[in-house]
Amino acid sequence: MTPKNLRGIPASDGIAIGPVFCYIPTELTIPVCAAGGADEEMARFTAARERARVELQGLYEAVAKRAGKEEASIFEAHQEMLSDPALEGKIREFVEVGQTAEQALSLAIEELANLLAGMDDELFAARALDVKDVGRRILRILLGLPDTALSAVTEPSIIIAEDLTPSDTASLDPALTYGFITAQGGLTSHSAILARTLGLPAIVGMGSGLLDKVSSGAFIVMDGRTGEMIVEPDQETIARYKQIKMERESRLLILKAAAEKDAVTANGRRVEIAANIGEAASARDAMEHGAEGIGLLRTEFLYLEDTQPPSEEKQYRIYREIFEVMKGRPVIVRTLDIGGDKPPSYMPFPAEMNPFLGWRAIRISLDEPEIFKTQLRAILRAAAGHHARIMFPMISDLDELRRARAIFESVKRDLELASVEFAADVPVGIMVETPAAAVLVDVLAEASDFFSLGTNDLTQYTMAVDRGNAKVSGLFQPLHPAVLRLIRQTIDAGHAKGKWVGMCGELAGMTKAIPILLGFGLDEFSMNPRAIPEAKNLIGKLTDEKAREITGQAMSLRTAAEIENYTTGILASL
Repeated sequence: MTPKNLRGIPASDGIAIGPVFCYIPTELTIPVCAAGGADEEMARFTAARERARVELQGLYEAVAKRAGKEEASIFEAHQEMLSDPALEGKIREFVEVGQTAEQALSLAIEELANLLAGMDDELFAARALDVKDVGRRILRILLGLPDTALSAVTEPSIIIAEDLTPSDTASLDPALTYGFITAQGGLTSHSAILARTLGLPAIVGMGSGLLDKVSSGAFIVMDGRTGEMIVEPDQETIARYKQIKMERESRLLILKAAAEKDAVTANGRRVEIAANIGEAASARDAMEHGAEGIGLLRTEFLYLEDTQPPSEEKQYRIYREIFEVMKGRPVIVRTLDIGGDKPPSYMPFPAEMNPFLGWRAIRISLDEPEIFKTQLRAILRAAAGHHARIMFPMISDLDELRRARAIFESVKRDLELASVEFAADVPVGIMVETPAAAVLVDVLAEASDFFSLGTNDLTQYTMAVDRGNAKVSGLFQPLHPAVLRLIRQTIDAGHAKGKWVGMCGELAGMTKAIPILLGFGLDEFSMNPRAIPEAKNLIGKLTDEKAREITGQAMSLRTAAEIENYTTGILASL
């Protein structure tokens, strides 16, 4: 077979070689049809249940072999649920009044899951998700559909999908994922960000029809640095890419060892390099790659993985573990940033024509003060004895910021009155991710202790480009002169007010952007952990004078393409 070369947007560096797993979300539509007799429908349910038991046993054995019995125990629990007499009893009730096995199963699962989700006990509430998962597996078998869920990946593979949502990526096993390739998405899509966080190769925006061109089991080579995918490569191509992979990994090991030292420019100026993370595991990864702190702790995954908002105690435990991993280094915790493309299942969201311009982030926190207060209490309690900062997302004006600060102060008073130990002197800042915030930094400085540029959304809103829309992905240009001018304006205005300015958007880890940002005088660069060694190495080659020279030339250019070509040439000369 002649190798087939396809090209997309390079989203995360690295080479992967191996088989494909095509992720195609299964639509479980229950057909409208007449039911058979009750015994016939129960027999269909029983047969599907036994098939589900075999699937779950296979998953248990695969995970136990790879990661141990403790990791695999969830599949044992799911097998036990299959034998739950309450579930079987409910299904029998429904088939006896004329429902098909599919209809009866759907009604019974919904009733049991709602019952569990409504319980005060966190353990029982969490089991509601397991009940739904088990029910979906049986329903898929009843409908005669194959298992294409990400949980069905049992051998290391390269995941190919139309796109991946936050919920999809949360169910991936990094140990079984060589890399990602998606038809849709851009540099700041969830799959791309997750790949960079995990150090996995990723290509996005490969174009519609990708899943028609590649099937599960096909053998491919992918290069996340160039965006190239080679389907069914010959042995010579495989050997060449293995050699390139080995050379890149050897260089990374050298850079990683050097990254244990603080980031310093060639003329000796200290620059802080931090990491963007989402949980304790990535905090440990950040430490291994030379992070000097956490510039962005994303907390939204706590809110997306359950059937109800996370309790104060659950949040406290997770935040505390992360603070302890970081051993006194600064950690910036971003408060709840859901909405837009990240709605949780338990919160009713209005149908919005433009969700990125709608009810999201700080707007939700201000409208749902109890959820907001619970999170703030957990952060403040966990931060006791540690170096923490709190950051509000999507601030657009001073009134919004004042309202959020007022809730923050009320939470501190409540904790003090209750004699609960907490961190009393936690700085509070905002993400600058709207053009409104960027031009109002001098005003917002009244109520903000620091600023951190969120360039993913800032670019999206400045360029009026949906960053997840493949049709306009070419217009998402973080090095566009308009975006760079807003970044420079933010840094200059923040410094004029004596405020520290960092950046936690993906731009902070882009080597083509680092010399420009250094020339702007950015105080802190926060990026995915795997990008830190390369960033520190680059900063160490530049003097402040050279960075300012590069920045001056870049800002005289008129298009993103001109700036990108110029900085590419600069990097090649270093």
